[in-house]
Amino acid sequence: MRYCVADYLVDRLNECGIRHLFGVPGDYNLVFLDHVIAHPELAWVGCANELNAAYAADGYARCKGAAALLTTFGVGELSALNGVAGSYAEHLPVIHIVGAPNSHAQQRGELLHHTLGDGDFRHFLRIAEEVSVAQATLTPANACTEIDRVILEALKQQRPGYLLLPSDVAEAPATRPTKRLDVAAAAAEPATLEAFRHCAQAKIAESRSASLLADFLALRYGLQEALQQWMDGTPMPHASLLMGKGLFDESKPGFLGTYSGAASEPQVRQGIESAGVVICVGVRFTDTITAGFSQKLSQQQTIDVQPNAVRVGERWFSGISMAQAVDVLHQLCKRQASAWPAATQRPSELQPGNGDKLDQHALWHTLQNALQPGDIVLADQGTAAFGAAALTLPEGVTFIAQPLWGSIGYTLPAAFGAQTAHPNRRVLLLIGDGSAQLTIQELGSMLRDGQKPVVLLLNNDGYTVERAIHGPEQRYNDIAAWDWTRLPQALSVDGQAECWRVTETAQLAAVMEKLASPERLALIEIMLPKQDIPELLRAVTSSLGKRNSEMEH
Repeated sequence: MRYCVADYLVDRLNECGIRHLFGVPGDYNLVFLDHVIAHPELAWVGCANELNAAYAADGYARCKGAAALLTTFGVGELSALNGVAGSYAEHLPVIHIVGAPNSHAQQRGELLHHTLGDGDFRHFLRIAEEVSVAQATLTPANACTEIDRVILEALKQQRPGYLLLPSDVAEAPATRPTKRLDVAAAAAEPATLEAFRHCAQAKIAESRSASLLADFLALRYGLQEALQQWMDGTPMPHASLLMGKGLFDESKPGFLGTYSGAASEPQVRQGIESAGVVICVGVRFTDTITAGFSQKLSQQQTIDVQPNAVRVGERWFSGISMAQAVDVLHQLCKRQASAWPAATQRPSELQPGNGDKLDQHALWHTLQNALQPGDIVLADQGTAAFGAAALTLPEGVTFIAQPLWGSIGYTLPAAFGAQTAHPNRRVLLLIGDGSAQLTIQELGSMLRDGQKPVVLLLNNDGYTVERAIHGPEQRYNDIAAWDWTRLPQALSVDGQAECWRVTETAQLAAVMEKLASPERLALIEIMLPKQDIPELLRAVTSSLGKRNSEMEH
């Protein structure tokens, strides 16, 4: 078989560390799919629908650094759009490949299925421009160059790229690549780097204490190891926000907990906000993770490290990569550390529940004791994510939540993607009953592929987070009652699963002990009080309710 554009694209994806392609087949992408199936190192992972495929690719990218998604033209790509937008918002490089009609049919303006029937084949490309950093319509003449450009931009900016691949172009002849894609960041101008170093040194030297606040962009740009080495070698009070939870080894001295502005634990807030200088690495303050922008950090107090720019006080230095900035700041802090108070803080311990029945306190206290080093923990938007914020994660735990985009149901397919990326790690999925009803079909894919996640289904009888914001007794926050423990059997003819429904703390503890090494997919339906929510979520929903009802004066 001659080498063609489809082979070139698959090889470039594989070169980026992508070993799986998520998606749904459609007649416009089947030719390309034949080449995926034939490839020795890229596996096809079919999903129940395109939205779930996009979520799965997002979860995979959080574990592997990049991912790929395949849909068909029009109906398929629009179904995936919400998931791709989440990857754009939260900085995940997902390469979205769209199988398109034959290029000659497009040129003739034929009225084809999966189009709007007007002969315009660029409607959906224009939509994709809003949620991707690079786009290309591939032709035999430009395909290899454009594939490289789009993939490179996606990796450099850590956001999705979009490739429109007509069915005939997939089979067009191509030349096998001889050089690897170069994604290395350009070095900063020496004068700019020196000016930043001088300014940062003055800021750090005048400060009697320092703290480090790091978040999700530090994860996206590969700084986890460098930051942990910094904290191990030069301990200082440090914390993450919810989007970047899991960035640090939370069992080490100096880790304060999850910073959430005014809704933080007192020790966390004090440790961050009272420092003479706060070094922020990869932080973006959003409404839900700061309880309504309640952080108290002045511009003069902070050094802010962002992709390709650093701010010291009021002065910005452009063209400096996050890695370069972190290295400079680490060395400066190492010189100054002996003059600062010792970092011995540890997160507060979670309080157990009152009595035998499960409530939010009992749930999180029990799960804290069940966590293991190396787990992958996913927590869906709502009670799951904001309750999990209080957990102290053991070493090597990957934590996945989506507090900025906040698309409920996201984590169930994302767990499928994460388990695909790391089949030998234990996956714990925390998801509410309302959220799970949106994406439950992917449980069938997990069973089909023999995955063994532990699904903790938090049944609090409806949209509890929405009840906390507005309309606690309104029927728009009610959902249909499902028999959750029977669903896994309905979603697979051959797959085996274990299911429990628990109402008491001792029951949950016993089940979690049994699932220390799961042998098959497990679903635990955890019965919780309808209006019971974690303290952090109470602060966040109160803020959201006030902001949503704000009137202009």
